[in-house]
Amino acid sequence: MDWELIRSVSECGPVDYIVCAHKALDQAEVAVNLRPAVGKETTIVVIQNGVGNEEPFRNEFPDNSILTCVTWVGAVQTSPGVVKHTKSEDMQIGLFPNPSLDGSLEQKRLDTFADLLRNGKTRFQILENMQIQRWEKVVWNVAWNSLTAITMVDTQTWLHSSEDATPFTRQLMQEVIKIARGCGVPLQNELIDQLMDKINAMPGIGSSMQTDCKNGRPMEIDVILGYPARKARDLGIPAPFLQTLYVILRAVDGRLRAAL
Repeated sequence: MDWELIRSVSECGPVDYIVCAHKALDQAEVAVNLRPAVGKETTIVVIQNGVGNEEPFRNEFPDNSILTCVTWVGAVQTSPGVVKHTKSEDMQIGLFPNPSLDGSLEQKRLDTFADLLRNGKTRFQILENMQIQRWEKVVWNVAWNSLTAITMVDTQTWLHSSEDATPFTRQLMQEVIKIARGCGVPLQNELIDQLMDKINAMPGIGSSMQTDCKNGRPMEIDVILGYPARKARDLGIPAPFLQTLYVILRAVDGRLRAAL
């Protein structure tokens, strides 16, 4: 198969699928910049951390299909061009339904993309309600991304730093679960135990947000913390731990962006 490298979306005409697997920064601006590549039949595939990621694309392209995906990948770039992968690999995909399109057409676009993934030997599952998966992962990311980025220690060092660290983390997760429920996403309290068991079975790890902070890059704070924080405020749901971390990380992110 021949591949064509383009350095700007302006060099590209409409395509069948646009896979957005970049850092979820300035989403509205990204959506606008994609316009030259979007035609009537284009499907946008969102593979990113966070919640609310699909909304800027839906606002910009109200007549197109959107597939939303959650991926779990353990990897670190050890040197330029060299990426070390761990055993962690999984992905869930599904529709971000467009009420203005025929359901069978949207399903066909999902099935076609799933076939491409199968041909590439990608491990994945197709799910009916992807917002459950998105919010479940953001419960994880709100905790470990924010806490490792602020403290600059790994997860196990954080959890063993004081007798208050674990209760703090659990309360933070509980706040996000309540916000998800307020948004109509039925997360269960048992998720907290599941995620704590998962992290405690692992050696101390950092996070993508911590890595970005260490390297002076902007962080994905808006889709991970900002969107849930705004929803909490709009819905009148108390979320003091989340709001505090979001305010602090906005200041850190502002410093990183100012230095670019």
